Amino acid sequence: MRVLLVILLLCALPVVAVWRGWIDVPPRWNPWAPLDVRAEPNLLTSFKLSRLENDPSLCDQALASSTLRYSRQADSPASARCPLSNTLRIQGGDVALSSSFLASCPLAVAYALFEYHSLQPTAEAVLGQRVTRIDHLGSFACRNMYNRSEGRLSQHASANALDIAGFRLANGQRIDLLKDWNDPGEKGRFLKAVQQAACKHFNTVLGPEYNAAHRNHFHLDMGLWRVCR
Repeated sequence: MRVLLVILLLCALPVVAVWRGWIDVPPRWNPWAPLDVRAEPNLLTSFKLSRLENDPSLCDQALASSTLRYSRQADSPASARCPLSNTLRIQGGDVALSSSFLASCPLAVAYALFEYHSLQPTAEAVLGQRVTRIDHLGSFACRNMYNRSEGRLSQHASANALDIAGFRLANGQRIDLLKDWNDPGEKGRFLKAVQQAACKHFNTVLGPEYNAAHRNHFHLDMGLWRVCR
């Protein structure tokens, strides 16, 4: 028992030293440093995203490193069936949106990471051009999963999920999940590559092969479960 305590103390000391600032480490490897959207994601990114949920100041610091335009939304009453807090309205960035959408802070920052580190590099690698607009089906909806009359609330009920239906390219072309998922050419390759890339940033990613309800969109959320299907 004594040996175990010594081992635990030895493991904890470096963590405490970083937290107290006794050891200087690069921000991307410091768990308590603000998340920088431009920095390459690493093992600490998920932890840093989780810290944003209840910390608007830390959230603003993270988003300041992105190109997203957003406005803060007033918290809804705690008595609401689907109360929202620390919620943002995302209006776009380097990539335009078919319309603005509400997002929890973790979802907003995960979206910024996805756009910067995965979406555009994938588009350039597969299609030879950039994405200029994302078409989506919305984020916030105060409902149960699959609109059932009973059961658990959907991640959409806390603005913690976004459904993406398609992409517009620099040459004006549109890539649509419903029409192009099974395309044998570059459109299909692009969509499948985007789905796999999204799994690096969002906790749950569901696409057309998951079930019929997702045949026309990617469901992206920051819930508790890690699913990539």
